[in-house]
Amino acid sequence: MFRKLTRSKQALTEEECVELLKETKRGVLSVLGDGGYPYGIPMDHYYCEEDEKIYFHSGKTGHKIDAIKACPKVSYCVIDDGTPTDTWALDFRSVVVFGKAEFIDDPALVREMSRRLSYKFTSDESYIENEIARFEKATLLFAVTPENITGKRVNEA
Repeated sequence: MFRKLTRSKQALTEEECVELLKETKRGVLSVLGDGGYPYGIPMDHYYCEEDEKIYFHSGKTGHKIDAIKACPKVSYCVIDDGTPTDTWALDFRSVVVFGKAEFIDDPALVREMSRRLSYKFTSDESYIENEIARFEKATLLFAVTPENITGKRVNEA
């Protein structure tokens, strides 16, 4: 069902894909939006090694949430910062994940994954705990269970 990379020599291993998902802070989540149009939105994420899911936090309403409720199939793409070459070109790695999103109702898991995600951005524990306490009731957590992960190296030169 999922296509193989056209340029297989540039493919990342599964381990390299997971490492990039763990390292990167942001990507673009794409859903099937209104009227059948794709809808891509930048999102922060946390890749959890224990259950191999990608976690996202969000507000409880909006285009993205409506789209996931209508069709849980999503795509998520991340790209690293890359390395400049001696010309205009950039060498970089990217990963594309196809999977299904599910909303998380467990308040303890919502807090824990929000905490883990926050630590990707700051180590200020008091700030993190204050933000979780302030926004916990307004936060929706969802997870994407990957069905297919591919990645590749790109050299633009």
